[in-house]
Amino acid sequence: MFIWRGGQRSRRLLLSLLLLAFWEAGSGQLHYSVPEEAKHGTFVGRVAQDLGLELAELVPRLFRVASKDRGDLLEVNLQNGILFVNSRIDREELCGRSAECSIHLEVIVDRPLQVFHVEVEVRDINDNSPEFRAREQKVLISESAPLDSRFPLEGASDADIGVNSLLTYVLSVNEHFVLRIIKKKDKSILPELVLRKLLDREETPEVNLLLMVIDGGKPELTGSVQIQIIILDVNDNAPEFDKPGYKVALFENVQNDTTVIQLNASDPDEGLNREISYGIRMISPVSEKCMFSINPDTGEIRIYGKLDFEENNAYEIQVIAIDKGIPSMAGHSMVLVEVLDLNDNVPEVVITSLSLPVQEDAQVGTVIALISVSDRDSGANGQVTCTLTPHVPFKLVSTFKNYYSLVLDNALDRESKSDYQLVVTACDRGSPSLSTTASVSVEVADVNDNAPAFAQPEYTVFVKENNPPGCHIFTVSARDADAQENARVSYSLVERRVGERALSSYVSVHAESGKVYALQPLDHEELELLRFQVSARDAGVPPLGSNVTPNDNAPALLAPRAGSTFGAVTEVVSADGGRGHVVAKVRAVDGTLATTRGCRMSWSQRREARAARGRAAPAPAGAGEGPRGARADRHGHRAGVAGGGAAGPKPLRGVAGAVGPEAALVDVNVYLIIAICAVSSLLVLTLLLYTALRCSAPPSEGACGLVVSSAVGSWSHSQQRRQRVCSGEGPPKADLMAFSPSLPPSREDCLNPSSEVSR
Repeated sequence: MFIWRGGQRSRRLLLSLLLLAFWEAGSGQLHYSVPEEAKHGTFVGRVAQDLGLELAELVPRLFRVASKDRGDLLEVNLQNGILFVNSRIDREELCGRSAECSIHLEVIVDRPLQVFHVEVEVRDINDNSPEFRAREQKVLISESAPLDSRFPLEGASDADIGVNSLLTYVLSVNEHFVLRIIKKKDKSILPELVLRKLLDREETPEVNLLLMVIDGGKPELTGSVQIQIIILDVNDNAPEFDKPGYKVALFENVQNDTTVIQLNASDPDEGLNREISYGIRMISPVSEKCMFSINPDTGEIRIYGKLDFEENNAYEIQVIAIDKGIPSMAGHSMVLVEVLDLNDNVPEVVITSLSLPVQEDAQVGTVIALISVSDRDSGANGQVTCTLTPHVPFKLVSTFKNYYSLVLDNALDRESKSDYQLVVTACDRGSPSLSTTASVSVEVADVNDNAPAFAQPEYTVFVKENNPPGCHIFTVSARDADAQENARVSYSLVERRVGERALSSYVSVHAESGKVYALQPLDHEELELLRFQVSARDAGVPPLGSNVTPNDNAPALLAPRAGSTFGAVTEVVSADGGRGHVVAKVRAVDGTLATTRGCRMSWSQRREARAARGRAAPAPAGAGEGPRGARADRHGHRAGVAGGGAAGPKPLRGVAGAVGPEAALVDVNVYLIIAICAVSSLLVLTLLLYTALRCSAPPSEGACGLVVSSAVGSWSHSQQRRQRVCSGEGPPKADLMAFSPSLPPSREDCLNPSSEVSR
């Protein structure tokens, strides 16, 4: 009981509530439950019995069941009044994710009309597995992400409810991530990944994980999803060459623009971070000109110039590879280029420390010069051997590698050869071999090792008698094979006694010219032969010298026939002989040299006193201009002419006996034959002796000359005279001297030019 105080609206609300209470009390309400997915015919509840209806009344009273939605899911058997499952009941389909899910039925009975409400709760069973929206989830993570970074994942869903929808996530085993569950305010949960190990895209470009979900039903149902973690690149890697260093060998004659090497660098990054540009950082040794170039896109290195082994035999090229990332990173490497040698350089020869000129008496082994050789090439191309001009008295002696000494190998003789042109040839061992030459001019310095030498050891000089004082009678000349001061000759007279007087009172010698002068007139009757020695000395230290012996002789007359004596010759002259009539032939001979240039007839001053007897005195002329020599008297008859008769010729005074013409002719022939045979035999003997001495006897300072003199004219009147002239020591030397009477006379002062110098 309560008192309601209010208006009309309040009274209406109260009335409605009372009517509803009476309706519910009259109709009643039943509550059943059935699991989802129950089979057809599954018992739900005894509806008729629970409503207090008789089974027999069900049909007559038109018992029926009506549903607002899906009324075919449940049905009532009119025979027994049981509510059963008529078709498949899916709670998720009916109610979705709603926590409560029921089927509302209306049971209607007519006669009288009654309406009953029946609520059938559909119980959830674990008939749905957890599910992810997609089969695969992609997660993008930078490789530079720090540790403990979190990356949410999309969770799974379960159509069931309650315990059946309680999900548990399980992540596959890996080294980089762990799983963490986040509970949201709506009590839902979400999984997320937590980074526990730093990522490296170059090592692991992506990570594939499996995320499994398990619900809380009985039995448990599971679901899974593939997690693909893509690691985003960061320019954290520098380009790297495939080798830490490269080595290339090239010959020095390679052409310009020749490829040296093709470099290859790689960057494990991607995109712009892996695009590489090449460059040369440094080349050593540093040169003013760059010898190499590189293609920035391909990394190809080429020759940019001309290599020269002798300038640089190796190059170190530092190369760099830079990526295009931000910021860019670079990698480095080294290229060693070895330049191989070619035999393109000839050896060089340097001659130093010349000890010139070389004394001709230098000892064997004397060092003349130091020679060094070099070759800018290497190996066999730079190995040099030296040779010297053959057939010279020098040799090369190796003192050290590529160093030689030019030494004397044989004795020198300046007089034989005064200088040598040596050629040093340096040859390398390359292929082909190259060589060079250097000339050395070696001058041989003179040593006073040669004494002045005369052309012959003895000279014979003809001097006219009664010469004027100071007359130049002869010139001696000695030659010295040495040079300069050692060859400057001075002459002197070797003093000796000639009778009671000194030699220097007769002759003198000019010290420089070698001219011999007669200091006083010479008298043949007093001094027929004058022998003296002239000494020649050079100006060397010590001085060397030699002697020569000149002599002079007065000519003598030869008898015209056998039995005649020298001095006076008697001849018969016809009284009627005219001018130019030949009276006789007169021959003159010098004791030293048998050369007769001519005779001159000298008539006595007492001609008139001797005219009756017809006596004349011819004087044989020497080789000089003026007459000198022996005197011969010529006797002859002069026919007396008287008035009627003429007396026969009278023999001249001084005739040994009268000889008839026939006897005289026989005597002449006999003597002529004897003379010819004697001269011929003597000639043959002389030639044989001369040949034997020349071939067998050693040369000596002195020699002997054999002089054979022959009168000029008929062999019937010839007289032979032999004289040996010796000078110095040693075996005699035989010479045959032939003199011609036809030479013209000389005009020297005191000399007989027909035999100025005779040996």
